Amino acid sequence: MDKAMDRLEKLVRWALLAGGLLLLSYAALAQAPAAGFDHLTTGFPLTGAHQRARCESCHAQGVFRGTPRDCATCHAPGSRLATTAKSAGHIYTQAPCETCHRSSAWVPATFTHASVAAGSCASCHNGTAATGKNPAHLATTQSCDACHRTAAWKPATFDHGTVAPGSCATCHNGSTATGKSAAHVPTTQACDSCHTKTAWKPASFSHSGVAPGTCATCHNGTTATGKSASHVPTSAACDACHRTTAWKPATFDHSTVSPGSCASCHNGTTATGKSATHIVTTAACDTCHRTTAWKPASFNHSGITPGSCANCHNGSSATGKSASHVPTAASCDTCHNTNAWKPASFNHTGVAPGSCATCHNGSTATGKSATHVATTQACDTCHRTTAWKPATFSHAGIAAGTCATCHNGTTATGKTTRHVTTTASCDACHSTNAWRPARFDHSSAIGLLCETCHNGSVATGKTATHVQTTQSCDTCHRTTAWKPATFSHAGVAPGTCATCHNGTTATGKTASHVPTTAACDACHRTTAWKPASFSHTGVAPGSCATCHNGTTATGKTATHVPTTQACDACHRTTAWKPATFSHTGVTPGSCATCHNGTTATGKTASHVPTTQACDTCHRTTAWKPATFNHTGVAPGTCATCHNGTTATGKPATHVVTTQACDTCHKTTAWKPATFSHTGVAPGTCATCHNGTTATGKPATHLPTTAACDTCHRTTAWKPATFSHTGIAPGSCANCHNGSTATGKPATHIPTVLACDSCHKTTAWKPATFSHTSVVPGTCATCHNGTTATGKSASHFVTTRSCDACHTTTKWIPVTTYTHLSPFYKQHGSKVTCAGCHTTNNEQIAWKYPAYQPDCAGCHANKFKPDPHTKLASPKILYTVAELKDCSGSCHIYKDATFTTISKQRSGQHRPTGSF
Repeated sequence: MDKAMDRLEKLVRWALLAGGLLLLSYAALAQAPAAGFDHLTTGFPLTGAHQRARCESCHAQGVFRGTPRDCATCHAPGSRLATTAKSAGHIYTQAPCETCHRSSAWVPATFTHASVAAGSCASCHNGTAATGKNPAHLATTQSCDACHRTAAWKPATFDHGTVAPGSCATCHNGSTATGKSAAHVPTTQACDSCHTKTAWKPASFSHSGVAPGTCATCHNGTTATGKSASHVPTSAACDACHRTTAWKPATFDHSTVSPGSCASCHNGTTATGKSATHIVTTAACDTCHRTTAWKPASFNHSGITPGSCANCHNGSSATGKSASHVPTAASCDTCHNTNAWKPASFNHTGVAPGSCATCHNGSTATGKSATHVATTQACDTCHRTTAWKPATFSHAGIAAGTCATCHNGTTATGKTTRHVTTTASCDACHSTNAWRPARFDHSSAIGLLCETCHNGSVATGKTATHVQTTQSCDTCHRTTAWKPATFSHAGVAPGTCATCHNGTTATGKTASHVPTTAACDACHRTTAWKPASFSHTGVAPGSCATCHNGTTATGKTATHVPTTQACDACHRTTAWKPATFSHTGVTPGSCATCHNGTTATGKTASHVPTTQACDTCHRTTAWKPATFNHTGVAPGTCATCHNGTTATGKPATHVVTTQACDTCHKTTAWKPATFSHTGVAPGTCATCHNGTTATGKPATHLPTTAACDTCHRTTAWKPATFSHTGIAPGSCANCHNGSTATGKPATHIPTVLACDSCHKTTAWKPATFSHTSVVPGTCATCHNGTTATGKSASHFVTTRSCDACHTTTKWIPVTTYTHLSPFYKQHGSKVTCAGCHTTNNEQIAWKYPAYQPDCAGCHANKFKPDPHTKLASPKILYTVAELKDCSGSCHIYKDATFTTISKQRSGQHRPTGSF
């Protein structure tokens, strides 16, 4: 580092002398070399805010050597360097700055409370050294950590376990701790009569013992919530309709209501009456509706005289024919039924054949499309009354050779541009069923050579890769397909293959072919090159190497067992492998004569040391498996061989014991080994299971002095059992305190309740929590993402309470949601939530604000002027602004004064989806 400092100082001095810049400020000179200097070479890397500091802020007066490296020398009041110092309000400490701070910034700073003694928080948190209790803090002499944690002041805990019942107000008096709010129900009862120690809400109130009909004694709008201004006027007691669990749903018993008297209450004042869009009728409500719900409503068409539908379905009393209806004077029930308008039926029975166009003229009913084949024939010549398609056309009676009369590319599909050039009629090759497959009768090509047509122009000719030949195509090919093609080698003189198979006329010998002057058919056949054959018949035994010398044919490999024997001593002419070697006649015990590691494989370096012959344990078929017969080995003498030298002995991790191997092990395998615990006195497990002789208790074992077999079994450590029988209810935390046994995790819901209030001794989960007595609409008091699971980040944005959609049993499925917006108007079931709520928010912006709050505020783009006639002659159409309430009335006026209505139309559009 000293050399680096010397080099930097020399560089600065040289720059001053060479440039004659002695009059410049020293600050500028000190900054100059920083751009090209690697500060890491000094042993003090620049990190964080030091990377942005000017050189002279640390290297005062141009002195580089001896610059302090500790924080406090620079960052201290009165230091010789003008840098940030500890503030006067800094926590008093002699610890180095870097204990809490980082070079990137002073804040945030870290401080670990790991070594702070319990109960000593106020030593620092006294309002001077560190933040202490604020003036609004509960008056207490307890240590900070009795309620607070080192992670954050809040949330803080307070153990109400020792608080005497009924004494809540001793602290919760509005001064020492939060007391009753100004809006609290007036009462002299103790807080814990309704509230719990875990939270103010939900609070409970038992209505048991309240005399029926006396609800209003408290629910009078002062003591407790009373009837709202919009309540149905009634002098009946609250509990005639409501329950003590919640206001809603409320019930009303219609059983005593006289039939036909619904309107006595349902008059639009006392209770909901008929809507403005209701069908005009003087019939009683219960003629169509039920007391359970308005919808679905029923209307019995029984007894309606056939053909009299239009008496009601006239567009005023009930929905009539739409503007796009087929013009007809027939009665509705001629085509429609009383269940629904669609599907409608039309009986073509009795329609005179050939008269389809009388209706299907494009006006009365659908007619021929613009792309229809030009024809004057009647529709039913090709089409059926069930559907337009598929249509049929009979080619019967069409004169042969006249196809092009229609199939000319205009009247009907003609020849494509890729068609074979020909003047022949279509039906010479094609059939009336389909263009393909097409046929061509080559039998008629008498006296014609194939290449007359197959010349590459009229029809496909020889490809560029075709074997060069002047022979006619049909010498090898057939008229059914090009491939497979045939070539008859009959008559080819034996040994003359190479006349064609010379690599030019036809495929010849490959570069890797065995060198030979023999004719191809000496080994190959005319059907295929492979497999090729070579007859070793007549080859003298022992003369294999004459050819198999590595040149003429494959010879011995470099890894071959050294031998002067002939190849056929072990190999066969069919294949090299498998090769055979007969050990027959080999003298027992003489294996090593060959198996010496040179002539043939010998003993490996890891072989058990022995002077015995190989065939004592091994067989001539394979080395493994090898056998060793322990028969006759005296019991308890295993270690004579199994001593770690002669044969495998006890590993270093073996249980310390002086017993013989066969006490636990078998001669067939080491494992599984057995140990009989029979006779071991109960409670003496630790005599062996002490961590030395045998596995003992791990470091993570529950602290206990009980014997192993109190919980464990001799068959396995796990599963272990612990009987909670006799454990006093509410005393779980005596063991489950996080030390003796698993306690509450850091993420547990804050509570002072005993574990067994929610959990069972069989397992922590599933745990139970009864939502009974939770006040509706207060879910978020707990389900806030801290106390209990709250709304996810992707949750639909809404201010409604959780229980507006969810139930206490599970989040999903959600309950049926009732819209509060007066603009919703109970849209049809086909309208999905996402159809309107495109931004995952309950607040929806009007698509067309100019028309709010009417239907057109969302549906202005669907308005079609043509069907909305205001005046027939001269024709004047309504605008969307005039009909922005789509469910309102739309009239056709008699004249341009717009004072006399010639036709009334009301309720054409329904938010339920009916139009």
